[in-house]
Amino acid sequence: MPKTHLPPRIAAYLNKRATGSPWTTNINHSCTFSGAVVIPSLAEAVNLPQTLESLSRNPADLLDRFLILIAVNQRADASSTETADNLETLRMLPFWKQQYRLPNLFWVDAATSGKELPPKQGVGLARKIGLDLALPLLDYRHGNPLLICLDADTVVQPDYLSAITRHFSRSSAGGASIPYRHRPAADQAGQNAIDRYELFLRVYVLGLERAGSPYKFHTVGSAMACTASAYVASGGMNCRLAGEDFYFLQQVHKTSGVAQLNGTVVHPSPRSSHRVPFGTGRAVGDMLADGEQRLLFYQPVVFSIVGEWLACVTEHSEEEALPLLQRAALISPVLRDYLDQVGFNGAWENLKKNNREKAPLITAFHGWFDAFRTMRLIHELSDRSYPRIPPEEAVLPLFEDSGSVGPDTTIAGRLELLRTLQGATVIPAGLS
Repeated sequence: MPKTHLPPRIAAYLNKRATGSPWTTNINHSCTFSGAVVIPSLAEAVNLPQTLESLSRNPADLLDRFLILIAVNQRADASSTETADNLETLRMLPFWKQQYRLPNLFWVDAATSGKELPPKQGVGLARKIGLDLALPLLDYRHGNPLLICLDADTVVQPDYLSAITRHFSRSSAGGASIPYRHRPAADQAGQNAIDRYELFLRVYVLGLERAGSPYKFHTVGSAMACTASAYVASGGMNCRLAGEDFYFLQQVHKTSGVAQLNGTVVHPSPRSSHRVPFGTGRAVGDMLADGEQRLLFYQPVVFSIVGEWLACVTEHSEEEALPLLQRAALISPVLRDYLDQVGFNGAWENLKKNNREKAPLITAFHGWFDAFRTMRLIHELSDRSYPRIPPEEAVLPLFEDSGSVGPDTTIAGRLELLRTLQGATVIPAGLS
């Protein structure tokens, strides 16, 4: 679709905020799609075929309507191994397109000489390149097309595209968090590490849910989607080297809302990796190197403090900043100190000035006290008053609050129970 025929907000985004030269797709004919699945790929010649094969099991009519766009990427300082692997990926993509019968499989070369990512860039920019290049190829004449994020070491179920399209046909939110469960590891040590890390992620979201936070959704880069309009309203994908998924869904929630998607499960890799400073691969690698005690959990009380603070603001929104800060000090002196540190006094004054009614004021407050500020408060409470603890001590109180305590007290047992509570129970054959 020519840019002149794009909706004004899409065209404005492409003109002002989209990535540009030297990156282009290899699509050499006019076509429009109902949505796009964007997959960054760095040295994934071994894993990417499995991802593509899993996508190929989705309904043919949806595969005819969806673009699958691979962003093969690396920085100029990439290792010789990564460079060789990416060249192999670029060489094999035409064959994989035929082998897996994916008519709309295309790719972006962000790896060969002159097209590499700039220094200190990584998966955030790679996602952004693919998503931005997909935008003008979408069909805006028949609704709000979709942008889906996946990873090159992640497999999906045959109901993946069906569940996503069905969700957005019914949801008023512009973004979605897709259920996930990591695939089994190759050995017991790896399994113990990935189980512990996934439990950590799930307990954090459970804690936010118990606190009444609107940010009670998972932020996993291979398991998120949004409409095209929500993408541009959020300002597009950020270019962080790690955590791009967290900040992206936070912003989408502020501008368009994020809802939990149901009906499918995404299956990320359990492997260790040191490509990024934090995240799944780094956490698993650190535990394999230093022991599982490397990853400790937050005490349940920190989520209680978050919940009391959020309830306090809602119940006393008519008050000025100083009385609210005094109430915060009664909840926790650390909370009061933290609010001073992040400038709550001035922020609250500004929020009240621009939002005279309670409902928009509370919405604006949650835009200010967002997922990042919530996480910083939890870190501050943990560092100063409530040191992190083993999962055996951290998990049970949250489960008791939910009324979902089961007989299996192992990490694997607690993880499976949380997967059930959070919609990730399906284990189709062939995804191990």
